[in-house]
Amino acid sequence: MKKLATLFTDSYNEFRYVRTLTMTGMLGAVSVVLGYLTLAVGDYIKIGFSGIANQLVYYLFGPVVGGAFGGVLDILKYLVKPTGPYFPGWTLGAFLAGVIYGCFYYKKQITLWRVMVAELLVAVICNMFLGTYWLTLMYGNAFFTLFWLRVQKNLIMWPINSLIFYTIAKNMEAAGIIRILKGSQKKVTR
Repeated sequence: MKKLATLFTDSYNEFRYVRTLTMTGMLGAVSVVLGYLTLAVGDYIKIGFSGIANQLVYYLFGPVVGGAFGGVLDILKYLVKPTGPYFPGWTLGAFLAGVIYGCFYYKKQITLWRVMVAELLVAVICNMFLGTYWLTLMYGNAFFTLFWLRVQKNLIMWPINSLIFYTIAKNMEAAGIIRILKGSQKKVTR
């Protein structure tokens, strides 16, 4: 339990550094741009690529910054490109996904199993259950009808998303890009 508290404290302290603010801003912009590459498969299933930039934030800065980043970015993406009515449940889901990924990645070695477990947890909790529940609340559709469609989509995308992030993260580590992104830390002064 102490390790988890330290993880959250260290991640919270990341807000004190200029690097954190600039990197989250830049990766947020990349995420918004990649969001335009989202493919809609039917009314309820979307396949997107913006998660790559998001996961780099979770990896670099942890669950507190990751949760805040996920929530704020969800609102920003809605303002830039609204797709249907705004619903705060999606923001809560994005926040929760950021916390989960941050707990798995922050200050830890990236391994394929770690990425796959984090992806699976986010897919099950945030996408399959919460996402389906949000759609049911918003549109009044039957939960289990949507749920099985979303289970299929998430089970197909789970290994694909895992391999994409793992491959990109490992290549960025090998090229020294992650070390550069972590870079020097200068505190924000008031």
